[in-house]
This record gives sequence, C-alpha cells and structure tokens, in this order.
Amino acid sequence: MTSDAASVDAGPGASIADPLRRESAGAARRDPQPHAAATAASAFEGAVTRMVTAPSVCDDRSLVTVLIVDDHPSFRANARALLEAEGFDVVGEAEDGASALRAAAQLGPQLVLLDVQLPDIDGFEIARRLTDGGGGPAVVLVSSRDGSDFGPLVERSGARGFIPKAELSGAALSALLD
Repeated sequence: MTSDAASVDAGPGASIADPLRRESAGAARRDPQPHAAATAASAFEGAVTRMVTAPSVCDDRSLVTVLIVDDHPSFRANARALLEAEGFDVVGEAEDGASALRAAAQLGPQLVLLDVQLPDIDGFEIARRLTDGGGGPAVVLVSSRDGSDFGPLVERSGARGFIPKAELSGAALSALLD
C-alpha cells in the first residue's frame, strides 16, 4: 500500500501521522478487530485525526458573541469558520446595512465584524448607529482595501478599529477588544 492509498483509505481531510510505516497500516487492515487495533495504536502509529490541534487564541473568547456583516457569502463563511475555530461564538450573519441593524437589535452580539463597503449603507454609518450613546456592541471594521485608504473615518465611526480582510484572525480581534 502506498501512502496515497493510505490517505484514501483514511478518508478525505485525514492526516496520517507516519505514512512510511506501511506494514503497520497493512497489519491494522488485516486485524479482525480493526477498531480495537486502531484505538490502541492511534496515539503513536498510523494515527488518523481530523481535529484542529492549534489552541484557541484566548480561552474566554467563547463568551464573545459575534455578528458578521458582509455582502460576500464566501467571506462570511470563511470568517465564521475562522472565528469559531478560535473560540468565538458567531450568532448571526447579515449581507447589508439594514439587515445588520435588525440582526444586531435581535441578537445582541458583543462584537460586530462589519465590512466597510455594503450595498445600501456604508459600514462607517452602521458603526456610528450601533455605537451611538454607548452600550452597544464593539464594532470592528474590515475591508479588502488597506486601512490607510479610509483616513480618520474609522476613528470617527465609533469602531474599535480596522482589520484588513486578509489579516483577519482571532488574535487581531482580541487585540482590539482588550
């Protein structure tokens, strides 16, 4: 059996800890009790895992609820996956400014990740409305453009800050929330 065949046998997305140990992988396949053999040897030989092994950015981030607002479904999906993997609780998504305001009122997120350029109301105005008078959610603006393109608009909007979409991470958000 080649390491490619072992990968196919393990399933999509699986990682094989030691693909060069072909004989142990073959022996495990011939074992009349494959689950028992796999359980006994999984920690060391031919282990298959689909678990994310990177620790979350901050243990108490699971308490932070997030609303993602962006008109691109692919960005919303990617941001959701990234933030949930890093311990944030994504409670909703919105595709434009009007739905963002409704969702924020209904869901009461602690953080709104907000695209600057939306089809109806720009992110700066949404941020102003959400943070006006205090007591609202923390707002972090995002864009595919560089933050320097927006000058003082980020600061005036009431947002905690700006993160370029390409640099979005739990650590970057945590730095703005602390």
